[in-house]
Amino acid sequence: MTEPQVRLEQVIEKLRQRAFRITPQRLAVLKILAESKNHPSVDQIYAQVSQEFPTLSLATVYKTVALLKEMGELLELGMRDGSSRYDGNKPWPHPHVICTECRNIIDFDELSLDNLSREAAEKTGYRIINLQLDFLGICPRCQSGK
Repeated sequence: MTEPQVRLEQVIEKLRQRAFRITPQRLAVLKILAESKNHPSVDQIYAQVSQEFPTLSLATVYKTVALLKEMGELLELGMRDGSSRYDGNKPWPHPHVICTECRNIIDFDELSLDNLSREAAEKTGYRIINLQLDFLGICPRCQSGK
């Protein structure tokens, strides 16, 4: 079983434990979030799922995203333009590198945030409950003008 399939099964099991129905439309949304490394927006998820389910409402996608976020199974990335993108593949805090030109987002797992959180707590006296670390730049594709 691939990593996205394992992730999908984990989320489905948690939804079942909480007695949520797994409709074909909800399953399609879950698959996109479990498989995507592109951190899609709700509109991008809707565009993909509505190809298979033309009667799908945007509200269904928003409700599914809100439910997964509330369950801790989805990481919301607030973008500088006020929009949001979502990481259902890795729903725990981790760094991202974001292109300011094309808005491509990639995970940057090589950086450990544990020491950074601990150091921030020690130096400020805050109890750190969450963090978001984004590196903003211009991706290689945009640099080359493609």
